[in-house]
Amino acid sequence: MSGGVDSSVAAHLLRKQGLDVIGVFMRHGEQAVEACATAGAESSPLLPLFQGRSDHKQGCCSASDAADARRVADRLDIPFYALNLEAEFGRIVGYFVDEYSRGRTPNPCVVCNTWLKFGKLFDYADSVGAEFVATGHYAQLTPEAGAPALRRGADRRKDQSYVLFGVARSLLARMLLPVGHFEKGQIREMAEQLGLRVAQKPDSQEICFVTSGDHGQFVQARCGDQDRGGEIVTIDGRVVGRHAGVERFTVGQRKGLGVALGEPHFVVRIDARTRQVVVGTRDSLACQELTAADCNWLVEPGWDEFRCQAQIRYNSRAADATARRLPDKRLHVTFDSPCYGVAPGQAVVCYEGDRVLGGGWIESPPESLSG
Repeated sequence: MSGGVDSSVAAHLLRKQGLDVIGVFMRHGEQAVEACATAGAESSPLLPLFQGRSDHKQGCCSASDAADARRVADRLDIPFYALNLEAEFGRIVGYFVDEYSRGRTPNPCVVCNTWLKFGKLFDYADSVGAEFVATGHYAQLTPEAGAPALRRGADRRKDQSYVLFGVARSLLARMLLPVGHFEKGQIREMAEQLGLRVAQKPDSQEICFVTSGDHGQFVQARCGDQDRGGEIVTIDGRVVGRHAGVERFTVGQRKGLGVALGEPHFVVRIDARTRQVVVGTRDSLACQELTAADCNWLVEPGWDEFRCQAQIRYNSRAADATARRLPDKRLHVTFDSPCYGVAPGQAVVCYEGDRVLGGGWIESPPESLSG
Protein backbone atom coordinates (compact mmCIF):
# COMPACT_ATOMS: atom_id res chain seq x y z
CA MET A 1 0.00 0.00 0.00
CA SER A 2 1.74 3.12 -1.26
CA GLY A 3 -0.73 5.68 0.03
CA GLY A 4 -2.21 6.27 -3.41
CA VAL A 5 -5.74 5.66 -4.66
CA ASP A 6 -4.92 2.54 -6.72
CA SER A 7 -3.39 0.40 -3.97
CA SER A 8 -6.02 1.66 -1.52
CA VAL A 9 -8.90 0.51 -3.71
CA ALA A 10 -7.01 -2.71 -4.49
CA ALA A 11 -7.04 -3.52 -0.76
CA HIS A 12 -10.79 -2.80 -0.64
CA LEU A 13 -11.49 -5.05 -3.63
CA LEU A 14 -9.54 -7.90 -2.04
CA ARG A 15 -11.49 -7.49 1.20
CA LYS A 16 -14.70 -7.49 -0.81
CA GLN A 17 -13.69 -10.86 -2.26
CA GLY A 18 -13.44 -12.24 1.27
CA LEU A 19 -9.64 -12.45 1.39
CA ASP A 20 -7.66 -11.91 4.58
CA VAL A 21 -5.68 -8.78 3.71
CA ILE A 22 -2.51 -7.39 5.30
CA GLY A 23 -1.51 -3.89 4.24
CA VAL A 24 2.21 -3.36 3.73
CA PHE A 25 4.08 -0.11 3.09
CA MET A 26 7.63 -0.28 1.71
CA ARG A 27 9.76 2.42 3.32
CA HIS A 28 12.86 2.90 1.26
CA GLY A 29 13.29 6.61 0.55
CA GLU A 30 14.35 7.55 4.08
CA GLN A 31 15.44 5.74 7.21
CA ALA A 32 12.45 4.95 9.40
CA VAL A 33 12.73 5.07 13.18
CA GLU A 34 10.58 1.97 13.52
CA ALA A 35 10.08 -0.48 10.71
CA CYS A 36 10.12 -4.17 10.17
CA ALA A 37 12.69 -6.16 8.27
CA THR A 38 12.35 -8.97 5.78
CA ALA A 39 12.61 -12.57 6.86
CA GLY A 40 15.95 -13.49 8.37
CA ALA A 41 16.58 -10.17 10.08
CA GLU A 42 17.18 -10.04 13.82
CA SER A 43 14.39 -7.51 14.40
CA SER A 44 10.77 -8.46 14.84
CA PRO A 45 9.05 -9.10 11.47
CA LEU A 46 6.10 -6.92 12.44
CA LEU A 47 6.48 -3.49 14.00
CA PRO A 48 4.24 -0.42 13.96
CA LEU A 49 4.58 2.13 11.22
CA PHE A 50 6.75 5.09 12.12
CA GLN A 51 4.64 8.24 12.24
CA GLY A 52 7.44 10.71 11.60
CA ARG A 53 7.66 14.04 9.86
CA SER A 54 5.41 14.84 6.94
CA ASP A 55 6.78 16.12 3.66
CA HIS A 56 5.20 17.28 0.45
CA LYS A 57 7.00 15.22 -2.17
CA GLN A 58 4.56 13.66 -4.60
CA GLY A 59 6.11 10.22 -4.80
CA CYS A 60 5.15 6.86 -3.40
CA CYS A 61 7.28 6.31 -0.28
CA SER A 62 7.39 9.56 1.68
CA ALA A 63 6.26 9.98 5.28
CA SER A 64 3.02 11.63 4.13
CA ASP A 65 2.34 8.70 1.79
CA ALA A 66 2.88 6.32 4.70
CA ALA A 67 0.38 8.28 6.78
CA ASP A 68 -2.17 8.15 3.94
CA ALA A 69 -1.71 4.39 3.62
CA ARG A 70 -2.13 3.88 7.38
CA ARG A 71 -5.36 5.89 7.41
CA VAL A 72 -6.76 3.81 4.53
CA ALA A 73 -5.87 0.59 6.36
CA ASP A 74 -7.64 1.88 9.46
CA ARG A 75 -10.69 2.75 7.36
CA LEU A 76 -10.71 -0.72 5.79
CA ASP A 77 -10.06 -2.37 9.17
CA ILE A 78 -7.01 -4.32 8.04
CA PRO A 79 -3.66 -4.73 9.82
CA PHE A 80 -0.93 -2.47 8.48
CA TYR A 81 2.84 -2.74 8.71
CA ALA A 82 5.89 -1.03 7.27
CA LEU A 83 8.90 -2.79 5.82
CA ASN A 84 12.28 -1.13 6.02
CA LEU A 85 13.79 -2.01 2.65
CA GLU A 86 16.30 0.84 2.62
CA ALA A 87 19.29 -1.46 2.29
CA GLU A 88 17.72 -3.37 -0.61
CA PHE A 89 16.56 -0.17 -2.22
CA GLY A 90 20.13 1.08 -2.13
CA ARG A 91 20.78 -1.38 -4.97
CA ILE A 92 18.20 0.43 -7.09
CA VAL A 93 19.73 3.83 -6.36
CA GLY A 94 23.17 2.42 -7.23
CA TYR A 95 21.83 0.99 -10.49
CA PHE A 96 20.17 4.34 -11.32
CA VAL A 97 23.37 6.35 -10.75
CA ASP A 98 25.56 3.84 -12.60
CA GLU A 99 23.32 3.69 -15.68
CA TYR A 100 23.11 7.47 -16.09
CA SER A 101 26.86 7.76 -15.53
CA ARG A 102 27.36 5.30 -18.41
CA GLY A 103 25.22 7.39 -20.75
CA ARG A 104 22.29 5.00 -20.52
CA THR A 105 18.68 5.68 -19.48
CA PRO A 106 17.63 3.57 -16.48
CA ASN A 107 14.10 2.48 -15.63
CA PRO A 108 14.02 2.18 -11.81
CA CYS A 109 10.29 1.37 -11.77
CA VAL A 110 10.87 -1.89 -13.68
CA VAL A 111 13.77 -2.77 -11.39
CA CYS A 112 11.74 -1.94 -8.26
CA ASN A 113 8.90 -4.18 -9.39
CA THR A 114 11.30 -7.02 -10.18
CA TRP A 115 13.60 -6.78 -7.14
CA LEU A 116 11.27 -5.46 -4.45
CA LYS A 117 7.50 -5.43 -5.04
CA PHE A 118 7.52 -8.85 -6.66
CA GLY A 119 10.82 -9.93 -5.19
CA LYS A 120 11.62 -9.09 -1.58
CA LEU A 121 7.94 -8.61 -0.80
CA PHE A 122 7.43 -12.32 -1.47
CA ASP A 123 10.06 -13.07 1.17
CA TYR A 124 7.97 -11.09 3.62
CA ALA A 125 4.76 -12.78 2.46
CA ASP A 126 6.35 -16.16 3.10
CA SER A 127 7.46 -15.07 6.57
CA VAL A 128 3.86 -14.30 7.62
CA GLY A 129 2.25 -17.20 5.75
CA ALA A 130 0.63 -15.06 3.04
CA GLU A 131 -0.27 -16.86 -0.19
CA PHE A 132 -0.44 -13.86 -2.54
CA VAL A 133 1.16 -10.47 -3.15
CA ALA A 134 -1.22 -7.88 -4.58
CA THR A 135 -0.59 -4.34 -5.89
CA GLY A 136 -2.52 -1.54 -7.54
CA HIS A 137 -0.89 -1.95 -10.97
CA TYR A 138 -3.06 -1.46 -14.05
CA ALA A 139 -2.45 -4.87 -15.61
CA GLN A 140 -4.39 -8.13 -15.74
CA LEU A 141 -3.70 -11.80 -15.12
CA THR A 142 -5.75 -14.46 -16.89
CA PRO A 143 -5.63 -18.25 -16.43
CA GLU A 144 -3.47 -20.18 -18.89
CA ALA A 145 -1.92 -23.63 -18.94
CA GLY A 146 1.33 -23.58 -16.98
CA ALA A 147 1.24 -20.02 -15.65
CA PRO A 148 -1.22 -17.12 -15.78
CA ALA A 149 -0.89 -14.71 -18.70
CA LEU A 150 0.09 -11.11 -17.93
CA ARG A 151 -1.99 -8.74 -20.06
CA ARG A 152 -2.46 -5.02 -20.51
CA GLY A 153 -4.79 -3.19 -18.14
CA ALA A 154 -8.33 -2.44 -19.29
CA ASP A 155 -7.54 1.28 -19.06
CA ARG A 156 -4.97 1.56 -21.86
CA ARG A 157 -4.08 5.11 -20.83
CA LYS A 158 -2.92 3.77 -17.46
CA ASP A 159 -1.63 0.37 -18.56
CA GLN A 160 1.41 -0.71 -16.50
CA SER A 161 2.07 -4.16 -17.93
CA TYR A 162 5.32 -2.85 -19.47
CA VAL A 163 6.93 -2.31 -16.05
CA LEU A 164 6.05 -5.86 -14.95
CA PHE A 165 7.85 -7.76 -17.72
CA GLY A 166 10.76 -8.65 -15.41
CA VAL A 167 8.68 -10.53 -12.81
CA ALA A 168 9.70 -14.18 -12.52
CA ARG A 169 7.25 -16.44 -14.36
CA SER A 170 7.13 -18.74 -11.34
CA LEU A 171 5.56 -15.93 -9.29
CA LEU A 172 2.66 -15.10 -11.63
CA ALA A 173 0.36 -17.63 -9.93
CA ARG A 174 0.90 -15.82 -6.60
CA MET A 175 0.22 -12.31 -7.92
CA LEU A 176 -3.08 -10.44 -7.67
CA LEU A 177 -3.81 -7.27 -9.67
CA PRO A 178 -7.35 -6.33 -8.60
CA VAL A 179 -7.63 -2.91 -10.28
CA GLY A 180 -6.39 -4.06 -13.68
CA HIS A 181 -9.80 -4.59 -15.26
CA PHE A 182 -11.15 -1.19 -14.17
CA GLU A 183 -10.84 2.28 -15.67
CA LYS A 184 -9.02 4.86 -13.54
CA GLY A 185 -12.20 6.90 -13.20
CA GLN A 186 -14.00 3.89 -11.73
CA ILE A 187 -11.23 3.45 -9.16
CA ARG A 188 -11.46 7.08 -8.05
CA GLU A 189 -15.26 6.80 -7.86
CA MET A 190 -14.98 3.72 -5.64
CA ALA A 191 -12.56 5.56 -3.37
CA GLU A 192 -15.04 8.45 -3.10
CA GLN A 193 -17.86 6.08 -2.20
CA LEU A 194 -15.66 4.53 0.49
CA GLY A 195 -14.91 7.96 1.93
CA LEU A 196 -11.15 7.63 1.34
CA ARG A 197 -9.35 10.97 1.45
CA VAL A 198 -6.92 9.70 -1.23
CA ALA A 199 -9.74 9.51 -3.80
CA GLN A 200 -8.47 12.55 -5.72
CA LYS A 201 -4.80 12.29 -4.74
CA PRO A 202 -2.63 13.00 -7.81
CA ASP A 203 -0.81 10.08 -9.39
CA SER A 204 2.87 9.75 -8.56
CA GLN A 205 4.93 11.45 -11.26
CA GLU A 206 8.44 11.49 -9.85
CA ILE A 207 11.13 8.91 -9.33
CA CYS A 208 10.37 8.33 -5.67
CA PHE A 209 13.92 8.69 -4.37
CA VAL A 210 14.75 11.81 -6.44
CA THR A 211 12.91 14.20 -4.15
CA SER A 212 14.17 17.32 -5.97
CA GLY A 213 12.82 16.13 -9.33
CA ASP A 214 16.28 16.78 -10.86
CA HIS A 215 17.80 13.41 -11.65
CA GLY A 216 20.97 14.94 -13.11
CA GLN A 217 21.67 16.79 -9.88
CA PHE A 218 20.90 13.61 -7.92
CA VAL A 219 23.45 11.59 -9.92
CA GLN A 220 26.13 14.28 -9.77
CA ALA A 221 25.76 14.57 -5.98
CA ARG A 222 26.62 10.88 -5.70
CA CYS A 223 29.55 10.94 -8.10
CA GLY A 224 31.74 13.41 -6.27
CA ASP A 225 33.10 16.78 -7.32
CA GLN A 226 35.01 15.70 -10.43
CA ASP A 227 34.37 17.59 -13.66
CA ARG A 228 31.72 15.69 -15.60
CA GLY A 229 31.26 18.22 -18.39
CA GLY A 230 31.85 17.64 -22.08
CA GLU A 231 30.99 18.65 -25.62
CA ILE A 232 27.69 18.74 -27.43
CA VAL A 233 28.37 17.81 -31.05
CA THR A 234 26.32 17.26 -34.20
CA ILE A 235 26.34 13.89 -35.94
CA ASP A 236 28.98 15.22 -38.35
CA GLY A 237 31.28 16.09 -35.43
CA ARG A 238 30.73 19.85 -35.23
CA VAL A 239 31.02 21.17 -31.65
CA VAL A 240 27.96 23.32 -30.88
CA GLY A 241 28.07 23.63 -27.11
CA ARG A 242 29.05 22.19 -23.76
CA HIS A 243 27.18 20.32 -21.05
CA ALA A 244 27.63 19.72 -17.31
CA GLY A 245 27.32 15.91 -17.40
CA VAL A 246 26.01 13.09 -19.61
CA GLU A 247 23.63 12.06 -16.81
CA ARG A 248 21.45 15.05 -17.74
CA PHE A 249 20.56 13.59 -21.14
CA THR A 250 18.71 10.68 -22.69
CA VAL A 251 18.41 9.51 -26.28
CA GLY A 252 15.41 11.20 -27.91
CA GLN A 253 15.54 14.27 -25.64
CA ARG A 254 14.75 17.61 -27.33
CA LYS A 255 14.23 20.11 -24.51
CA GLY A 256 17.00 21.39 -22.28
CA LEU A 257 19.88 20.83 -24.71
CA GLY A 258 21.18 24.37 -24.22
CA VAL A 259 21.96 24.90 -27.91
CA ALA A 260 20.11 26.73 -30.70
CA LEU A 261 20.58 25.24 -34.15
CA GLY A 262 17.75 26.78 -36.17
CA GLU A 263 15.61 23.63 -36.21
CA PRO A 264 14.66 21.07 -33.55
CA HIS A 265 17.52 18.79 -32.58
CA PHE A 266 17.42 15.68 -30.41
CA VAL A 267 19.94 13.63 -28.47
CA VAL A 268 20.92 10.85 -30.85
CA ARG A 269 23.77 9.19 -28.96
CA ILE A 270 25.64 9.57 -25.67
CA ASP A 271 29.30 8.58 -25.37
CA ALA A 272 30.15 8.39 -21.67
CA ARG A 273 33.80 7.57 -22.43
CA THR A 274 34.45 10.83 -24.33
CA ARG A 275 31.64 12.64 -22.50
CA GLN A 276 30.17 13.72 -25.83
CA VAL A 277 26.43 14.22 -26.34
CA VAL A 278 25.58 13.81 -30.03
CA VAL A 279 22.58 15.69 -31.41
CA GLY A 280 20.78 15.56 -34.74
CA THR A 281 17.45 16.08 -36.45
CA ARG A 282 14.55 13.73 -35.83
CA ASP A 283 15.49 11.67 -38.89
CA SER A 284 18.78 10.87 -37.15
CA LEU A 285 16.83 9.05 -34.43
CA ALA A 286 15.33 6.52 -36.84
CA CYS A 287 16.18 2.99 -35.74
CA GLN A 288 15.09 -0.15 -37.59
CA GLU A 289 16.49 -2.70 -35.16
CA LEU A 290 17.95 -3.20 -31.70
CA THR A 291 19.42 -5.82 -29.43
CA ALA A 292 18.53 -6.44 -25.80
CA ALA A 293 20.18 -8.33 -22.94
CA ASP A 294 19.13 -10.06 -19.70
CA CYS A 295 15.78 -11.12 -21.13
CA ASN A 296 12.94 -12.48 -19.04
CA TRP A 297 10.17 -14.55 -20.62
CA LEU A 298 6.68 -14.97 -19.16
CA VAL A 299 5.63 -17.69 -21.59
CA GLU A 300 7.17 -21.10 -22.19
CA PRO A 301 9.95 -20.40 -24.73
CA GLY A 302 9.23 -22.75 -27.60
CA TRP A 303 10.34 -20.53 -30.49
CA ASP A 304 13.43 -18.68 -31.68
CA GLU A 305 11.84 -16.19 -34.09
CA PHE A 306 8.36 -14.73 -33.80
CA ARG A 307 6.14 -11.81 -34.74
CA CYS A 308 5.18 -9.40 -31.99
CA GLN A 309 4.47 -5.82 -31.06
CA ALA A 310 7.55 -4.35 -29.36
CA GLN A 311 7.36 -1.41 -26.94
CA ILE A 312 10.56 0.55 -26.25
CA ARG A 313 9.38 2.91 -23.47
CA TYR A 314 6.66 2.97 -20.84
CA ASN A 315 4.76 5.76 -22.57
CA SER A 316 5.36 4.73 -26.19
CA ARG A 317 3.16 2.67 -28.48
CA ALA A 318 4.08 -0.89 -29.31
CA ALA A 319 5.26 -1.30 -32.91
CA ASP A 320 4.95 -4.31 -35.22
CA ALA A 321 8.22 -6.21 -35.32
CA THR A 322 9.97 -9.53 -35.77
CA ALA A 323 11.92 -10.74 -32.75
CA ARG A 324 14.63 -13.37 -32.62
CA ARG A 325 15.92 -14.95 -29.44
CA LEU A 326 19.72 -15.09 -29.16
CA PRO A 327 22.02 -17.12 -26.87
CA ASP A 328 22.85 -15.85 -23.38
CA LYS A 329 19.37 -14.41 -22.70
CA ARG A 330 19.66 -11.85 -25.51
CA LEU A 331 17.17 -10.68 -28.11
CA HIS A 332 17.22 -9.05 -31.56
CA VAL A 333 14.21 -7.00 -32.70
CA THR A 334 13.60 -5.73 -36.25
CA PHE A 335 10.80 -3.19 -36.62
CA ASP A 336 8.54 -3.08 -39.66
CA SER A 337 8.94 0.71 -39.67
CA PRO A 338 11.67 2.77 -38.00
CA CYS A 339 11.25 3.64 -34.33
CA TYR A 340 12.47 6.90 -32.85
CA GLY A 341 14.27 7.42 -29.55
CA VAL A 342 15.52 3.89 -28.88
CA ALA A 343 17.46 4.49 -25.66
CA PRO A 344 20.07 2.07 -24.31
CA GLY A 345 19.13 1.14 -20.74
CA GLN A 346 15.39 1.20 -21.32
CA ALA A 347 13.38 -2.01 -21.66
CA VAL A 348 11.96 -3.46 -24.86
CA VAL A 349 8.85 -5.51 -24.08
CA CYS A 350 7.30 -7.92 -26.57
CA TYR A 351 3.52 -8.33 -26.78
CA GLU A 352 1.21 -10.68 -28.62
CA GLY A 353 -1.93 -8.58 -28.75
CA ASP A 354 -2.43 -7.52 -25.14
CA ARG A 355 -0.34 -10.35 -23.66
CA VAL A 356 3.18 -9.75 -22.38
CA LEU A 357 5.56 -12.35 -23.80
CA GLY A 358 8.67 -10.98 -22.15
CA GLY A 359 11.47 -8.55 -22.85
CA GLY A 360 14.95 -7.35 -22.05
CA TRP A 361 17.19 -4.33 -21.57
CA ILE A 362 18.12 -2.36 -24.68
CA GLU A 363 21.77 -2.30 -25.67
CA SER A 364 23.22 0.28 -28.06
CA PRO A 365 21.47 0.14 -31.44
CA PRO A 366 23.77 -0.73 -34.40
CA GLU A 367 26.02 2.26 -35.12
CA SER A 368 24.93 2.43 -38.76
CA LEU A 369 21.32 2.82 -37.71
CA SER A 370 21.74 5.31 -34.86
CA GLY A 371 23.51 8.02 -36.78
